[in-house]
Amino acid sequence: MQTGVLRVLRATAASWWRHKELRRTGQSAQARQLERDTVLRDLGYLRQAATLPNAHVICGKGGTFIHLGWTTVSTFAPIERLPLAALAVARGMPVTDVIAFATLPRVARGGSVDPDHSGAGRSVSLTTYIDMVEKLGARITNDPRNSRST
Repeated sequence: MQTGVLRVLRATAASWWRHKELRRTGQSAQARQLERDTVLRDLGYLRQAATLPNAHVICGKGGTFIHLGWTTVSTFAPIERLPLAALAVARGMPVTDVIAFATLPRVARGGSVDPDHSGAGRSVSLTTYIDMVEKLGARITNDPRNSRST
C-alpha cells in the first residue's frame, strides 16, 4: 500500500503545470525538489488524517475537501480528481456527501406526514429522518429511539 500511495502522489506532483513548465525550461532539479516537497506535504496530510478521530472527506457541489481539524485541503473538482482525497478514502477516512445531506426532507411536526408529497418541501417522521441520516454515515448521539426502549 505504501508504494502505491507514493506512486500516486509522485505522479500527481509531476503532473502539475508548474512542475512541467520547470522541466520544459531545463530546471529539472528545481522541479524535482518541488515535487519532493509536495509529496512530503501530502504524506503529512495522510498521516494526520489517520491519527485524527474527526478527520473526514467532504464531497459536494462546491468541490472536495479533506477536513483535518485546523487544516482543510480542497479542490473544486470531484473526489476522483483529488488523488489525495481518494487515497484518504481508500485508507479508511469517512466521506460526507453534503449534497445528500442538503436534499434531506424536513422532519414532520406533530406527526403530520404527507406520504404523497415529494421533493424539497416533503416531510417525514423523525424516525424515518434518523434512518436516512444514519445511512449517510451520521452518528446520532441523542437518538430518541434508544430512550424509549429503556
